[in-house]
Order: sequence, then structure tokens, then C-alpha cells
Amino acid sequence: MKKILCLVAILFISFNLSATPTKITVRVKAKDAKFIGNSMGGAHIIIRDKISGEILSQGKTTGGTGNTGLIMNTPRERGMRISDDGTSGYIAELDIDEPLLVRIEVLAPFNKKQASVAASTEIWVLPGKDILGDGIVLEIPGFVIDILNPRTHQFISLKSLKDGIIEVKANVVMMCGCTISDGGLWDANKMEVKGILKRNGKALGEIDLNIKEPNLFAGNFKVDGGGVYELIVYAYNPESGNTGVDKINYIINE
Repeated sequence: MKKILCLVAILFISFNLSATPTKITVRVKAKDAKFIGNSMGGAHIIIRDKISGEILSQGKTTGGTGNTGLIMNTPRERGMRISDDGTSGYIAELDIDEPLLVRIEVLAPFNKKQASVAASTEIWVLPGKDILGDGIVLEIPGFVIDILNPRTHQFISLKSLKDGIIEVKANVVMMCGCTISDGGLWDANKMEVKGILKRNGKALGEIDLNIKEPNLFAGNFKVDGGGVYELIVYAYNPESGNTGVDKINYIINE
């Protein structure tokens, strides 16, 4: 019996010794923008065995959004890196003894649940063959939108409104948190930002929202009756195809 136990132990030790630590860098980049890092809560990474579904590694990307000039303004040649040591990323270390097909899943930006988007890819990982540098880069499309006014489930008296006017305000940023401004690198004038208004489930029309200061869009509409209102604010960039949405409900009492 002791001999059998010793043999099992030797085989177990031999198996573990044959596993080779292998590093994989995963980065998450906003479409038409920079990397998703600490300023947006990072991106949550899960690396699974493709066949069994077992989670081999998970965590969040950490670091900055990267070098703006390098990422956004420099023509990229084959083999050229767009990240540096400070650029947000997640380094996983897998102990494997043979080639393994893994599935890499990301959810980002992690701290903005209403705007989070999932992406995934699959790759063969080879023992001892690290994937570093830019590593595996997954792209996340969209905008992060937060409706600031009216507030969620706010009760508003129709009598309190001057001439029945309500101002709609929304904060709109790139998925990496990059600033949208009038004439800036992420130019607000190239984006369509509008509100879609409903009352008691029936459509009332659209509201044009214009840039007022960096990331802040605003517009007005006139209220002519009470009810339960739904406001949908969307952003659309026809050049990049990026889209984003936020929704709230509020109540107007006559």
C-alpha cells in the first residue's frame, strides 16, 4: 500500500513539475479611443479552458488609458506597439503542460453597469510561450451616457416649471472616459446626441442635445401635461459607428 501511495505521489509531483508557467497580457481598448483603465474601473477579464469551461484566471485591467498621440495620431505600422508599461492591462499566468485552447471574456467599463459591453475571443496558449507587449487586445464599442436631469423617479410639479420648460442634461464620454468636446479630438459636433421622450407609454418626440461644456450635452422641452415620463438619451457617431444609450423615468404632477 505504501509503495502505491509513493508511486501516486511521484506521479503527481512529476505532473506538476511538467506544467510550465505561461503569461498572457490582455488589454481592452475603446473603439475609436484609448484603453479602458483605472479611471473607468477597468475591464473585468475571465480566461477559461475552452472545452471544460473552467476558469483559469480572472481579474481587472489596471493602469492608464495610454499615450494619446501614439494611439490616436500616429500611423500604425506592422509590429508597432500602441501600449507602454503604464497602459492598462491584465497579466494572467497559466500553468499548462500542453497547448490549450482558451476563451478570453471581457466586460467593460466595469464600473458603469448600464453601459458595460461584453467581448470575447479564443486563442491557443502554448506552454512557456508568453504573449506580452500589446498582448491580446479586445475592442469595446460605444459611449457611456448618464442622464443628469431630470433625475430617476423624480417627482416634478408642473406649476414649478417656468413656462413649462424642463432642461435635459446628459454626460457623454467615450468608453475609456476620454473627453468629448466642441472641436476636440473626440469632436461633439460630429456626434448626434438626442433625447426620445414618452408620456404614459406614448411617444412625444425628440429633443436635440447640444454640447455645453466638455462631456455635457443639454436641451429643453416644453411639458403640457402630467403623467409618467420616460426619457431615452442616445449618442451616435456615424464615422465610427459608436452608439450609447441611457434611460430614466420620472413623474410630472399637474
